[in-house]
Formats: sequence, structure tokens, C-alpha cells
Amino acid sequence: MLSAEEVKRYARHIVLRDVGGPGQQKIKAARVLVVGAGGLGSPVLEYLAAAGVGALGVVDDDRVSLSNLQRQIIHATPDIGRLKVESARDRIALINPNVAVEMHAVRLDAGNVDAIVAAYDIVVDGADNFPTRFVVADACEKLHKPLVSAAVLAFYGTLTVLMPFAQGPGGATNPSLRTIMHGPEEMQAATCAEIGILGSVAGVLGTLAATEALKLITGVGVPLVRRMLSVDLRDMSFDEIDYE
Repeated sequence: MLSAEEVKRYARHIVLRDVGGPGQQKIKAARVLVVGAGGLGSPVLEYLAAAGVGALGVVDDDRVSLSNLQRQIIHATPDIGRLKVESARDRIALINPNVAVEMHAVRLDAGNVDAIVAAYDIVVDGADNFPTRFVVADACEKLHKPLVSAAVLAFYGTLTVLMPFAQGPGGATNPSLRTIMHGPEEMQAATCAEIGILGSVAGVLGTLAATEALKLITGVGVPLVRRMLSVDLRDMSFDEIDYE
């Protein structure tokens, strides 16, 4: 049940016809794992916390540095040197004390990923490297967890929802990350540290990723399964790629 304080806090969700009280109850009961508390993870965590997701898992083994602050908005100048999971936890507590934060100050690998992912309903991947992305995607496929996957670089971003354990229209199995990106070039892709990134690009894609997670939780709308949203913010172009 929602408390009187929660009814007031989430009033704009509750009056939203497609969400309402039942939808907000689903949000409160949800457990979401966010991989990376960086440029993408920051808006994901903030919006999911504000929305009232009951438990947020945060995976990141890094510490806050000065160069992070241009885009990683969940951290602030006094947080420099702190573990990102701790900084994110404190910010989430300020946004919404009703949210339980579970910190995982580790780098995900084949030895620990299954145990961590298994504890959550949905995973949002904002990792900054493809080896980690593949580890997370493989675990989500194995454990039947929906995966919201976002990526950014320079002025560009992509977003998709991966559910390779389920069937799409016509009975065909949905594609996996390894199906979409299977060449060795992805493993050595350029990074934001090398190419740069406009800080707000991470905000745009992270906010969209949070929206996909909330859609999955509430059952509202059509998730980006078998589709990839490609964004070029230099000219504000949003294109949808059907990768069926």
C-alpha cells in the first residue's frame, strides 16, 4: 500500500490514466539494477528514485573525479574522491528517502554478475565499455531479465531493450546483444575519454533509458524490443532501426 506521504509525492503519476495507483504500486515493488553511476547512470538513478522504484541497485567500482562532473550529475564537487556508489546513495536519499539503495562497488565479471543480476527485476546498462556490456547482457539473457541498454559518444546515442529469452511476433526469438554487435571492433570501440562527449547527451539518453525501465515496470506502451533508437543531437535527429 502507498502511505499518505507517497500518495502526495506521486500524485502526478496517480492521476496519469495509464499509470494510476496500480502502476505506482508496481513501481514501488520493483527492483532495478543500474550498471554504472556515470553519465548515463546518473539520470537513470535520479528519475527512477524520483518515480519511487522500491529498490535501486548501483554497480560501480570507480571513484568520483573532477572530469566526471561535466556530465555525471548525481555527483557534486564535494564528492570528488568518494566511491560513486556512496555518492549516488546519498543523492538518492535526498531525492526520495523511500527508495532502498543497494551498493555494489565491484566491476562486473563472469564470476559475480549472475548473483548480482538475479536479485533484480530489470537491469539498465550504462557501462562505458563493451566487455562489461557483454557480461551483463549474457547474464540477463541467462536469467531472463529485461535489459535496457544505452550508449553515448560525442553527440550521439543509442537505446534499445533486449529480451532474447522471449519470442517476438511470428514466434522468432528476440535478438541478443551478441547478435546485434558481434564483431571484434565493438570490443575496441572508442570511448568518451578519447573522443569526448557533450554532457547533456548523456542526460538525454539516460532519461530515455529511465523511461523504458518505467514502461517495463508498469506495462505502459511498447518497449524498444527488436528496435534501436539512434540519436544525433547535432541536428536533433531521432531514427528508429528495426534490427529484426
